Amino acid sequence: MWLSLLPGLGQFKNGQKAKGCIFLGIFLLFVIEMIVFGAGALKGLVTLGTVAGRDHSMFLMVRGTLQVLLTVIFVIFYGANLLDAKHTAEKINQGKDIPKTFKELGQSIVEGGFPYLLTFPAYILMIFTIILPVFVTLLMAFTNYDFNHIPPASLISWIGLQNFHDMFMLSSYRATFNAVFGWTVIWTLCASTLQIVLGVFTAVVANQDFIKGKKIFGIIFLLPWAVPAFVTIMSFSNIFNDSAGAINVQVIPFLNHFLPVNIPQISWMTDPFWTKVALIMIQGWLGFPYIYVLVTGILQSISQDLYEAATIDGATSLQKFNHITLPAILGVAAPTFVTQYTFNFNNFSIIYLFNNGGPGDVGGGAGNSDILISWIYKLTTGTTPQYGLASAVTLIISAIVICVSLAVFKKTRAFEMD
Repeated sequence: MWLSLLPGLGQFKNGQKAKGCIFLGIFLLFVIEMIVFGAGALKGLVTLGTVAGRDHSMFLMVRGTLQVLLTVIFVIFYGANLLDAKHTAEKINQGKDIPKTFKELGQSIVEGGFPYLLTFPAYILMIFTIILPVFVTLLMAFTNYDFNHIPPASLISWIGLQNFHDMFMLSSYRATFNAVFGWTVIWTLCASTLQIVLGVFTAVVANQDFIKGKKIFGIIFLLPWAVPAFVTIMSFSNIFNDSAGAINVQVIPFLNHFLPVNIPQISWMTDPFWTKVALIMIQGWLGFPYIYVLVTGILQSISQDLYEAATIDGATSLQKFNHITLPAILGVAAPTFVTQYTFNFNNFSIIYLFNNGGPGDVGGGAGNSDILISWIYKLTTGTTPQYGLASAVTLIISAIVICVSLAVFKKTRAFEMD
């Protein structure tokens, strides 16, 4: 193991010349890469450029971040190289056979590590398509990247936690964040709960024996899912129009013919409260078909013997639902229900397409119906973009979603295998 402080030497000592050549080759490639590219990339990540107009701070950040990831991968490889030399030596001392030639090494990898070999390209792709952008976004949150510092005309600088300080300490941003975050939580809880309740209710009702024409109901319930959400949201935007929408022009006058009290026209698009009510109702309509399909499959897997035994014991329909149906649904669908909340927490499309986050604004470039994700969009696409602040909000969103999801998964034991 100590010989493997220089990767490959321990493998040579163990008689594994093929593996030693590979390990030593990887080490030499990394050293050459560090000399040619890596050292400069790390320096650029620290300085983010020194000459405006020549150095592009964002390019330097991306290159530096990539180099950090490559260095982390090499450190993992270096540790694996030490452990490999140690474990191989232990096998030799125990009299076990070890692969020595390239052919034996390849056969050993195929036989003992085929799953890892198969998934290795996916991990490499994940580094460049997921991990790299996430780390760049994380680093941007600690810079002054805004409309006054747009490379290459201007350089970006590290400012530490200033963006987070501004968000929570400056009165304008603090008020905006509190308003947007509060509505985001209300929107997530109400919209997600509504679509889950509707989905479970329709599935349970449609699964009853006395219901006739179940296939017809199934088709009707799937219609919101079959139509593209983009088309549905845009259609509802017209339906809820204050002056020419079907709700105010046709539905409310029709209801007034049968009600003792006239319902006035509602300002769906210009009153923040009614805009939020409309958004929650629309998401309930859009989201319940998926829950309906999921729960329908679960209900069909529940043994009828349980319901028959409950009937013999004198259980009511509500008791059967609470003690048989609901536990069976939650036992299977709890992780999916959690994903509905996390999805709606970042559900940008409905907020943007229905009323562009309006009406009005609450300061900081955010509208009355904007949630955090749509506020981020406005922070980065407005006339005075605030990329650093938007990245800070993104990190807060990620932390909230990850923490809540992990807590719920642990509480519901969602991923425990019996």
